[in-house]
Amino acid sequence: MLASDELIAFAATADADRARAFYAGTLGLALEEESSFALVFRTGGTMLRVTIVDAVVPAPYTVLGWAVGDIAARVCELSARGVEFERYDGVQQDELGVWRSPSGAQVAWFKDPDGNTLSLTQR
Repeated sequence: MLASDELIAFAATADADRARAFYAGTLGLALEEESSFALVFRTGGTMLRVTIVDAVVPAPYTVLGWAVGDIAARVCELSARGVEFERYDGVQQDELGVWRSPSGAQVAWFKDPDGNTLSLTQR
């Protein structure tokens, strides 16, 4: 039923200025709209609404992710912009923090300024 409709992704922030600097400045997403309710970005044809809330309660799992063609290049680019990639106990990650899943997909995780877990995946 919804398969042909456009998907909108959501994340939350308690600090719009900090979120704008991260999503637009650090990640390079296009800021399309800004209001007292949300920052609206465009990423790969999908709308991302970063909703402004009083307090963010980060989920203990990935909330947003990007499929990339060259994960090593993207990790290096983002690291150069100040993004710190997560390391998890018990998960074998390479020197860049990339984990290879049983399917062969490669995944690296990082957090936004509000503690939301984001990821990069190369299939």
